[in-house]
Amino acid sequence: MRLEAAEAIPPASAYPASPPPPAPAPKQPGAKASQKVKKTSKQSSLEGPAFAEGYRAAYATIYDGHDYAAAIAQLKALGHDDQPNVANLIGYSYRKLGDYRLSQVWYERALKADPNHVLTWQYYGLWQIEQGNRDAAQYHLSRIAAICGTGCDEYRSLAAALEQPRGTALVY
Repeated sequence: MRLEAAEAIPPASAYPASPPPPAPAPKQPGAKASQKVKKTSKQSSLEGPAFAEGYRAAYATIYDGHDYAAAIAQLKALGHDDQPNVANLIGYSYRKLGDYRLSQVWYERALKADPNHVLTWQYYGLWQIEQGNRDAAQYHLSRIAAICGTGCDEYRSLAAALEQPRGTALVY
């Protein structure tokens, strides 16, 4: 299996440390003592070191170990399957296992979370080619072009796959 540059394991520095908790709102004159500070939504460990470590481990399980079932379990255990990178890798793993129905569900979940998630458009485009849906894959290619242009790795990879004759095994 040939890894594209976009598939390189992200360095630890790519995952910022957890943000500090919000500072309490300054008291306004005449404000009630029971006034609470509004919490930020989903302030979780998504950007923390435990998530980053778990994500990198699942990534290695997929791309180095080719153990897609184990990777799905690792990714789901992170507790953030609504995060586009996580949902995309779950979709990729299901696709590699041959479960195209579940793979599609997860790709669509990733795109619902982030409609501009270029790697999901690429992988879902490859899914479309594998299903014989070349017109849909061409649409995915146009979405990638709109997001990152025609020079990005995701565009070049899907364009190259579309150039292959029907029935050719994809290398990605």
